[in-house]
Amino acid sequence: MSHTHRSHKGLSSEGKRDLGQTPRNAPISKPLVQVRRIGTLLPGLWALIRPRKYLFLLGLLLVAINRISALVMPASTKFLIDDVVVKRDSHVLVIIVLSVLGATAVQAATSFLLTQLLSKAAWELITDLRIRVQSHIGRLPVAYFDANRTGALVSRIMSDVEGIRNLVGTGLVEFLGGLLTALLAFIMLLRINSTLTLLCFAILVLFTLVLRRVFQTLRPVFHQRSVLYADITGRLAESLGGVRVVKGYRAEARESAIFASGVRKLLASIMESLTATSLMSLSSTTVVGVVAALVMWMGARAILHGTLTLGGYVSYTVFLAFLVAPVFQVASIGTQLAEAAAGFERTLEVMSETVEDSDPRRTLDISAETFKGNIGFENVFFAYQADKPVLRGISFDASPGSMTALVGPSGSGKSTIISLICGFHDPDSGVIRVDGEDLQRITLEAYRSQLGVVLQESFLFDGSIRENIRFSRPAASDEDILEAARIARVDEFALRFPDGYETVVGERGVKLSGGQRQRISIARAILANPRILILDEATSSLDSESEALIQHGLAYLMRGRTTFVIAHRLSTIRRADQILFIEHGQIREQGSHVELLRAEGRYYQLYTRQHTIEENLFLAPGEGDPTIAESGESAGDWAVPSFSQTIRGI
Repeated sequence: MSHTHRSHKGLSSEGKRDLGQTPRNAPISKPLVQVRRIGTLLPGLWALIRPRKYLFLLGLLLVAINRISALVMPASTKFLIDDVVVKRDSHVLVIIVLSVLGATAVQAATSFLLTQLLSKAAWELITDLRIRVQSHIGRLPVAYFDANRTGALVSRIMSDVEGIRNLVGTGLVEFLGGLLTALLAFIMLLRINSTLTLLCFAILVLFTLVLRRVFQTLRPVFHQRSVLYADITGRLAESLGGVRVVKGYRAEARESAIFASGVRKLLASIMESLTATSLMSLSSTTVVGVVAALVMWMGARAILHGTLTLGGYVSYTVFLAFLVAPVFQVASIGTQLAEAAAGFERTLEVMSETVEDSDPRRTLDISAETFKGNIGFENVFFAYQADKPVLRGISFDASPGSMTALVGPSGSGKSTIISLICGFHDPDSGVIRVDGEDLQRITLEAYRSQLGVVLQESFLFDGSIRENIRFSRPAASDEDILEAARIARVDEFALRFPDGYETVVGERGVKLSGGQRQRISIARAILANPRILILDEATSSLDSESEALIQHGLAYLMRGRTTFVIAHRLSTIRRADQILFIEHGQIREQGSHVELLRAEGRYYQLYTRQHTIEENLFLAPGEGDPTIAESGESAGDWAVPSFSQTIRGI
């Protein structure tokens, strides 16, 4: 089985859903969270830092200078008190003031440079990473998108990546700077009073153990929060995008309940993190109180015994503040780093997914000049899930200039055959040949450049009519665009708008009718000038008049191309060179329209029933059969009555 087919099995924990089995209105579930050790993130983190390693090293140097200069002031307090205040030496005062002013200037300059260098570099990195993640996701197989919501992927590209600035920007540098400050302050404290310092240090070590426990708790919480947030935004995007369906079925309250359930789970996750941070705050307050009392007790006794001067005591307390403050700063920054690490972990999960064109077998490039478009299936088997086969031994040939129609009940495997032709999936066994070559050896980029697709649901971008037609061939001239629009009869409605072809169609083409969207989709395919054309219910959104208007456009589009058509409206496929009647993943009947009617098999039954309904009920082609609806039979169990039986049943 190829990587394209298997890819949905390698999804992240929150992305593992049974394909096609998640109910539309199912509440947002609590995801399984599996958190890696921080060490596993280091290679990916180094890969980000490596291109900017000299800038990062410069940042560390600036932090070192900044933190060393910050220690000038606490170091000067001893001399200020012992030499200036006690001994009345005014010359030392001038030196102390100038030293403090100089150190302050250095500290301010290095802080400014750190912000300018690292903050800007971090945002540049985030932008680059967003581009890389989006590009990588765009090259993942279709199965990955089947298993992951659009909103969740948007969250990974935008939200998860943004937190990484704390890992490679000022956050990490400040973290290391805090550690450096604490180390320098610790050395100075040892020189002043080693016994008191070791006692204080022991207390701080206990505090760091508490912090370590808190971070171990927080990291999976932040990971879970990111998953929940992505799940909620994904469902919200679906709900807003399908607002017409929601309102049409009066489901506003249900959608609100599902959203409320999701945000309550998010609230519970936030509350859990707040509990952990509250424990951290409690521990820090306790540590400050205990250390302060200890310093006051032992420091005062040292002064009384003459082993510590007053200036030394004041200097000690200031240095102790410089030791304790970075520890608490490290705690604050560490929370941000834990959250950033969780986002980075999710980003690495996406980047570790195998792109669909990475199969080492795909080394054969095809030339547009020599590409003919011969498609052949040789005993092809395929299943989305191992125990549920969809296609069973499909074999047929389609030559250039021919039209192959796929007919059969819903779930028979027609769309799966189209997916295999498009290279969205690879067969489990058997071979799909393109111009005699195994499709699994051909690079997908080169192959798909020869594909043109017109789907049942015409997807339009929120841009102008011209931009949507141009999408299939960005370098096309305006003359080519207008010609494609004329053939597809887009000009008949586009020119009636005040802005003509510059009319903005809205999200998913919401400002246009279904027929108008379909015509634009056909014009887009005409402009692409493909060698292989796929029409998946291409006229299903059209009324009879609109269909008649663009039939010649479709005829032009199919001329000289290998065309595959899926249609329930059988009147649209009578001219097919071959019709494949698909049922239960197998080709039950194969031949032309006339040949299949003469055989009086399954296709004949389907055509007869549909023709009878159209003549007697005046229904639109392809609409339902009340005899089946009343009997409860499924689409795959067609027991079609005769003309007289159908009429009597009505």
